[in-house]
Amino acid sequence: MEYIYIIVAQTGTKPAHFFRFFTKKPYNHVSLSGSADLSEMYSFCRTYRPFMLPATFNREIVGKGTLGKFNFIPCEIYRIKVTSEQKYEYNRLISHFCNNRKGYSYNILGLVPLYLNIDWSRKKSFVCSQFVAYTIEKIGIQLEKPFSLYTPDDFRKFPAAELYYAGELNSFHDEMTARSDYAAARWLSM
Repeated sequence: MEYIYIIVAQTGTKPAHFFRFFTKKPYNHVSLSGSADLSEMYSFCRTYRPFMLPATFNREIVGKGTLGKFNFIPCEIYRIKVTSEQKYEYNRLISHFCNNRKGYSYNILGLVPLYLNIDWSRKKSFVCSQFVAYTIEKIGIQLEKPFSLYTPDDFRKFPAAELYYAGELNSFHDEMTARSDYAAARWLSM
């Protein structure tokens, strides 16, 4: 069985605190991963840890960059069952974003219409939740509304997703890494 993973989280950045105050939602960032151990996590977010901008499509690594700045990152991880073809298309889209990341930007102008529930998108410009919804739609999973209207909180009740983990991101990553290391050591000793 194939899955993709949606990670909704709340970091301790100043913009995250602002969005939490403004939206009254527990999580204000969302990322995608093609693997349960989150070794490949992607989103539209800041490029350099100390600065909010510039921001674009980036690979996020638990324990490094902005995610490495905080010891406690509350999160929920959801998984969506996908076909082999959908997983292939997911990997193709992620490769496209990786290879063309300089052509994309963070949709800072789209934040206001998003929170006013106005469908407005810009070509090659996304906020984190728009990127996740866009990718999900492009691999053939039906959305309930236009991708430009998705907020991080919407993925907590996304019909195709099931809750996989709720807790703290660093702890989850450490546990998954330990399991992976144990499995590899066990395999090598056989």
